[in-house]
Amino acid sequence: MLAVVIHAPGDVRVQEVPEPRIEEPTDALVRVVAAGVCGSDLSVLRGLSPLPRPVRSGHEFVGVVEDVGIGVTTVRPGDFVLAPFSTSDGDCPHCRRGVPIACEKGRLFGEFGPDGSVLDGGQAEFVRVPLADTTLLTVPGTPPEELVPSLLALTDVMSTGHEAALHAGVGPGATVVIVGDGAVGQCAVLACRRLKAERIIIMSRHPRRQQLARAHGATDVVTARGEEGTAEVIDLLGGGSGHVIEAVGTLQAMRQAIGCTRPGGQVGYVGLPWDVTLPLWELFAKNLSLSGGGSNVRAMMPELLDDVLKGTLQPGGVFDADHALTDAPRAFEDMDVRRCIKPILRP
Repeated sequence: MLAVVIHAPGDVRVQEVPEPRIEEPTDALVRVVAAGVCGSDLSVLRGLSPLPRPVRSGHEFVGVVEDVGIGVTTVRPGDFVLAPFSTSDGDCPHCRRGVPIACEKGRLFGEFGPDGSVLDGGQAEFVRVPLADTTLLTVPGTPPEELVPSLLALTDVMSTGHEAALHAGVGPGATVVIVGDGAVGQCAVLACRRLKAERIIIMSRHPRRQQLARAHGATDVVTARGEEGTAEVIDLLGGGSGHVIEAVGTLQAMRQAIGCTRPGGQVGYVGLPWDVTLPLWELFAKNLSLSGGGSNVRAMMPELLDDVLKGTLQPGGVFDADHALTDAPRAFEDMDVRRCIKPILRP
């Protein structure tokens, strides 16, 4: 079968690899219908994330179950399923507390474990999914093609944007500032609108992304960044916002988010951090609450799925480039140089 394999920084290929098979009684084999390219995939490609050896890439995928192990009871062949970016057993202490990202038996698709083993990623024709009963989420029936991008968004960016809004304490009537206009930032706009925020300000310098954010529900756009952008937000809101989302993962973005937050406010951070040193004094001086981390996608998806199926939540617009799986190197390049927000790959 074909799969996307990152061999080294700057070297992404589509190549023939062995087809996965059922290895454990709790496994499922999924035929991929659509997969996404994520910013964390680009981190591997750029050499920011360790790459001990070539890896099958991708942790965002939806598809149809082809086969299951003898221990699988809730997922059956023929089911259309969503796969969160990490597996979970649903029974460890962390899962029971609603934090499946920290599952004691969980693994990230396309990532190396502490022992050097790897769970092959979802940018492929087929994927083996461990702990299938408690990892996969089944969609009733066969969804129409036009719904697939929105379903795919639930496997990472929409769930992440929603959790970011929860971390920031967003609720009815809130005024929110979002730092980051990529896929997660765009989904955070949708999440804030869904949570009935009254005013949603996105910080963006890119006209196409600004337009999409407004379509998603942003009420204001601030084009400046850094200290200038922070000053503009403070002036616009008369002292900053009590609810700020950081959806980038850089030190500049974190400082910008903190700067836009009024004293006593909340910062929800979900940007994957690279070389970020926490500016603790800035948080301390303004008496801010900082909450965030990797998204608990499996816990977020069921509630959001209901709205996608009803048509009241449509995050599929973050996928603004559509590629065949064989065209993955170009998709990676286009996202890397910001010719698109987020590509979708179709085997």
